[in-house]
Amino acid sequence: MSQLHYALFTGCTAKQSTPELLSSTLAVAKKLGIEITILEEASCCGASHLQDFDEFLAHVLNARNICYAEKLGLTMITICNTCQLNSAMTKHALDTNSELKARVNEKLAEVGLEYKGTSEIKHFLYAIIEEYGLENVKDKVVVPLSNFNIAPFYGCHNIRPSELHHTSNGGENSYKPTSLDELIVALEGRPVNYASKNKCCGFHVELQANHTSEVLAGNALLDAIDNNADMMVTPCPLCHLKMDTYQDSVGKVMGREIALPVLHMPQMVALALGCSEAEIGLNFHVQKAKQIIKQAVSA
Repeated sequence: MSQLHYALFTGCTAKQSTPELLSSTLAVAKKLGIEITILEEASCCGASHLQDFDEFLAHVLNARNICYAEKLGLTMITICNTCQLNSAMTKHALDTNSELKARVNEKLAEVGLEYKGTSEIKHFLYAIIEEYGLENVKDKVVVPLSNFNIAPFYGCHNIRPSELHHTSNGGENSYKPTSLDELIVALEGRPVNYASKNKCCGFHVELQANHTSEVLAGNALLDAIDNNADMMVTPCPLCHLKMDTYQDSVGKVMGREIALPVLHMPQMVALALGCSEAEIGLNFHVQKAKQIIKQAVSA
């Protein structure tokens, strides 16, 4: 297999609130022989908040980010569901609306850029599954995750709307997503099948409707726990922040104690590939997750 090379759009969160996501992503890429060029010039995707305030500005911002991947002639990969959605929405809008594309390019010309639409945008999860291949991932496993029942939590923005997420099967079924489950199996873990795995974590309504946000997160966490999950894994740092850091307050709202380690998708892969503790970064988690390494190596 020829070496894969991607332009990585880190987004804001992986460089600030969840540095373990970036370190584990780079560690996984190194283990798999995937070349990564970080788009250092890129800025925030708008986080679905700018989009509500100024849709045109959001398109300009995301088109600018995509331009840097186009200049490299590379697919742009994301490690955040919200970054993936906003980047994909801009690409779709500009590729299907020549008038909007011209208006956006008029603004981009002020900084010497032009959006052409030549770079694909793909979440790292799908790059691993579709382009690297699950069988190839399985061959790289040195620490099987066979000790763990792992609850996949997909979140909203990586599976909805499915037509914006161009996977080899035409878009993942948002009602019955399978990608995380398949990756868990490839790493020799046991995927937990539970009803809440494709629901919302509540992150984006935390400030506007705190109680609703806590209930949404609580429903998913308790559903996973009640189905014997040892940990949860998500491809989204915003889902991770909500599910990991709010467990005490969520537990109070739900009337039950909640203590479930939540891993970023690349952390799970990094664990199975035998990456170092520093690269995996479980010490950054609020819910104690470092014991997972000891449980994994004793399998």
